[in-house]
Amino acid sequence: RNTVRGPFYTESMSANAPADPIAQQLSAAYSPIRLESGLFLRRARTTDAAKINALTQPLVDERVLVAKDMVSYFEALQQFRVIVDIAEDGTETLAGCAALHVFWDEIAEVRTVATSPDYRRRGVGRTLITTLLEEARIMGIKKVFCLTFETEFFTSLGFEQISGIPVSPTVFQELLHSTDEGTAEFLDLARVKPNTLGNKRMIIDLTETAPAEA
Repeated sequence: RNTVRGPFYTESMSANAPADPIAQQLSAAYSPIRLESGLFLRRARTTDAAKINALTQPLVDERVLVAKDMVSYFEALQQFRVIVDIAEDGTETLAGCAALHVFWDEIAEVRTVATSPDYRRRGVGRTLITTLLEEARIMGIKKVFCLTFETEFFTSLGFEQISGIPVSPTVFQELLHSTDEGTAEFLDLARVKPNTLGNKRMIIDLTETAPAEA
């Protein structure tokens, strides 16, 4: 088996894997990574969109997350990483999800973080966030923002509470052109303040923190 740093390892490449080197790398990028918990981490696929919608709906009902149309999940699918429980017959149950949304050249946000109640206390949320932070580092992102009620959890991962908008006035003006509601929340615009009541604004500086162990 191929091993990777952290409490997970990749499954051996299938005998049916594509022969072309580029196709092999693309296939590997979407292959599930087995975690020590027995669950699997992977990039989201189109079949996950409805499951993500169903998983997040209770949090929407509790006003923890903002409601989104199904099309929004499809449009953002490449931003998502999911953790699934794979049964012997291949059936998958979604245990958790999280997305990394890039705002600008050096700043991004972790958003739509959700864990199934059936899989709490198994490191699902922590693994998702540490994975996205590592991907952010690889992409060249220096700071990652989150808007959350779960301050203790994010503090344990190196996030700190902030006030104000952590971008320059020039970037702020550029971000005003975005149609993304999450960007509007990041900018703390008046029209989305009802969505953010009670949430704390937190950020992690990836240039000052070492990669966290999942």
